[in-house]
Amino acid sequence: MTPQGPRPLPAGNPARGRGELAVARKPYELIPFPQQPPKLEHPAGHAKFHPDKLHGTLFLTLTVQTALHISTGHLALGSDVGVNGIRVLKTMTTTPDGRLKIQGSSLKGAIRAMYEAITNSTLAVITSRYKDRIPPERQPCRQKERLCPASRVFGALNWQGLVEFRDAIATGTGSGVGSLPPLYRPRPDQCKAYFKKENGKVIGRKFYYTHKKALQGHQKGTPTQQAAQNTVFKTQIHFKNLTPAELGTLFTVLGQDPNHPMLLKVGGGKPVGLGSLQVTLDKIEQPRNLKERYSRYDPPEADTLEGGRLQAFVQEQIRAAQGYILPEQLKRLAAILSPTALREPPTGVY
Repeated sequence: MTPQGPRPLPAGNPARGRGELAVARKPYELIPFPQQPPKLEHPAGHAKFHPDKLHGTLFLTLTVQTALHISTGHLALGSDVGVNGIRVLKTMTTTPDGRLKIQGSSLKGAIRAMYEAITNSTLAVITSRYKDRIPPERQPCRQKERLCPASRVFGALNWQGLVEFRDAIATGTGSGVGSLPPLYRPRPDQCKAYFKKENGKVIGRKFYYTHKKALQGHQKGTPTQQAAQNTVFKTQIHFKNLTPAELGTLFTVLGQDPNHPMLLKVGGGKPVGLGSLQVTLDKIEQPRNLKERYSRYDPPEADTLEGGRLQAFVQEQIRAAQGYILPEQLKRLAAILSPTALREPPTGVY
């Protein structure tokens, strides 16, 4: 199938005719699966640190570009979470001292989806309802000895993976409040664009565009605790036994490739512009001597990469990922999640 570029924004809400609802463009794009089946290989394993692989910790700063809400599923009095003027609202997870938190699992899911899309990988999770409509080669990996690129790094059934995500904690206390507009669940059964005409199989992975702002529902929406624009979070990703190509792909997904900058989209309200995060890689710590690191009570200091050394290392790994990353899929994903080509959120039916 020939991939199609991102669709242009509508000039407004184009009405179909008098008396009909105005329908906005869909705020998402489907990135098609590659035609070739994924190459399934044995993962590196956890039994030892391989001397020819890469290990360490990424230190990241996440800056909120459009308001962020990751729901706990619980309601609370506004006064109980430090939000005055709102009687009841949907809450986010916070630390005991009142700082907002992005769960590591939420970050991992968002990053894995991007990693899957730009490598020749299977899906991680599917629902039984649409299992028959998923191409056989895109069904989740079930044998830990034969894993796709994303499953080797992020995990699969009976396989823990090679990366570990910490929760992201806000650097300051307090939170904002917003009103999430009413949103419907995805309805692939009612949208033919999700499936190929010739065989009825799913076309690819779905990603929402990055937007200039987060649309708020005002009186008609659901009050939600939110991380306001420019809120800063800090987090870490631990990695071990990664190849340069695997680590370079992770850097690319985190928006560190200057030729393909990207934002992360995390949490609820993505169709109306919520959840865009800018990632900054502050430093990398790598153990200088693995034997000493794990055989002494007072482990030696790690080798810390910052500034020019950090940038040189990152670009070296990104170059190693060429040929591993699917260029067309990367081009399309970067266009959807661009930090500069931002779109207006849809205000009508879409």
